[in-house]
Formats: sequence, structure tokens, C-alpha cells
Amino acid sequence: MKSTVYFCPLPPKSSNAERSAAGRKVVERLLNDSGMMLESDIPLKVHFGERGNRTYLKPEIYDPLIDLLESRNVNCCFSETSVLYGGERFSAEKHKKLALSHGFSRIPVEIADGANGELAGLVDIPEGKHFSTAAIAEKLFNAKQVIVVSHFKGHFLAGFGGALKQLSMGFAAKGGKMAMHLSVTPKIRSWKCKRCKLCLTRCNAEAITIGEKVMIDQEKCVGCGACFSICPSRAISVFSFAGLKNMLFGKQLFREKLMEYALASHRGKNNIYINFAVDVTCGCDCEPRRMSPCIPDIGVFASLDPVAVDHACYTAAAKSGKKFKGFEQLGYAEKLGIGSCSYTVEEI
Repeated sequence: MKSTVYFCPLPPKSSNAERSAAGRKVVERLLNDSGMMLESDIPLKVHFGERGNRTYLKPEIYDPLIDLLESRNVNCCFSETSVLYGGERFSAEKHKKLALSHGFSRIPVEIADGANGELAGLVDIPEGKHFSTAAIAEKLFNAKQVIVVSHFKGHFLAGFGGALKQLSMGFAAKGGKMAMHLSVTPKIRSWKCKRCKLCLTRCNAEAITIGEKVMIDQEKCVGCGACFSICPSRAISVFSFAGLKNMLFGKQLFREKLMEYALASHRGKNNIYINFAVDVTCGCDCEPRRMSPCIPDIGVFASLDPVAVDHACYTAAAKSGKKFKGFEQLGYAEKLGIGSCSYTVEEI
């Protein structure tokens, strides 16, 4: 059975008002056609934009969607996760301040993986060839249903970013991001360790020894990254030459890892996926710089199938003149059973 992707086209240089109206149209049509029941509490998984970026999805785009949810007695919040690199999005406190400064104030802002990215739920992924478990941000892990709102655009490592990248890197706790990017387990630098033992309180695998000798048992460690996230003295390191080499030159493996995490985040949930193919840049919203769109605005896509909605966006972008790299990850996602590359597009 083919998946359905709902599509509302937009003019080449659309306004935020046109974008927000299109977003509500595709979701209303999806809900009406599918008969999907909405949960009473639903996080909106979004991206608040890095400081200096200008092409992330602006907060007013979400207003009609929030109106729709509130009309159906749904409580909602903006939900995001912390990042692995430094900056304002590294910790929950600074991340929330950034969100508010970018105008995300209508509904509560929640950083789903805790104060420093340490809170995660582990999902089994026996289908994976790179991971057997995935560390998903705790509040997203616990949510029965998430509305995943993605800005479709390019990405240096992934090739492109849409619903699947939101499900993977966007849903992962800090340790999950570390695992996808670097493929290493953390190590304790003994000369920096203050023996506070906070890391012990977060290690469910009992892999850490703190005493006269400090160490992480590499065989027990599951790579969740909670110790790295909570260490106040930055004594735990996740960086290595091998990890950086893998990140820079192992793009195909990186994309497969993304899809395995996407499977973990999608599994068992009744998610709704909305992709805004507007201000389509070659770079990601995480880049702290101004970027110009590489193709005209296309429109808004929605589906219950994240593979189908990304495939539809990828195909539309290629027809508009930009063929992104990373197409092969859609096939791997389909093989994992996340969704289907076979779909029909219902234009609204």
C-alpha cells in the first residue's frame, strides 16, 4: 500500500503568512483523510535556529498549527534537544534563552534531554548494523505522539535534512549525537577529574570506576554520553582522531546511522511529519551565518510516513534545480521499515 504525501504549493518567494496557512491546510487534510486521533499532549519538534542564522523556520509559521491543536483541546509545547558542540544550544538554560530571543514564546519551550543532554531513554533497534540501541531524548522518548516539523534544506554530512534527520539527530540525546557523529566511547582524563562522582549517578551500565584509578570500561559502555553531558569539570572526552576521521570521510556510514536512529524515534509512535521546503539553503540551520536559498520556495509537505515526505521533498528540489547528495539513505530507511519510497502526492 502506497503512503500519501499532502502538498500545498507556495510562490517562489513566499511570506510567513502564506507558509503558515499552507502548513495548517496540509495537516487538516491529513487528519481528515486519515482519521487519526490526536493525543491530549503533543510536543512540536522544531529547530530554534542558531544565532546568526536567518533562514530557520520562524515562530509565526507555527501559529495556525497551534490554533488547530488548541481547537481540538491538545496541549502542546516547542521541543528541542541539546547539541554536541559548544555554544548557546549546548545546555538547556542557554538554549531556552536563545529560543525566546528568536520569538518562540507562545507555548512552553522544553529541552527534551535535560539540563545538559544527559536524560535519555534507550530504544532497542535489532535491525541496525551500526547500533543495537539508540539514546533518545527522554521527553520525546516518553511522548506517545510528536508533530515533527522540519525545514527541508541541505546538510554537509547528511546531504539533506528533513523529517528523517529531525527524527535522528533532532531526537537524539547528546550521547546519541555523539554516537552517530564520532562512533567512539568516552574516556576520562584523570588529571581533570575532581572525583565528584556525578557521572556514576547517570551511568546505567555501571561502566565507570571512580577511585584511586578512574576509568570507563569500554566493553560495558553503551555510548549514551550521559557522563560526558553531566561532568562539571569536562574531564570526560569524546574526541579522537579516529572519530573525527569517521565524521569527515565516512558520510555513507553516517547517513546509515542517522536512519537507524530515525527508526528508533519513529517506532511505536503515531507521529505527524511536516516538511517546509522554503528558503532551501545548501547548509543547515545549525550554521551560525546568513545563507541564500539555492532554489525558489516549493511548498509544504505532510505525511504519516517520514520516508515518503522526505522523498517527495528531495524529488521536488531536484526538479527545481538542486539535486542534493545523500539520496541513498532513503533506500536504507525503507529497508529498515521506517516508511516507503512508494507514495502518491495529493496536492491541495
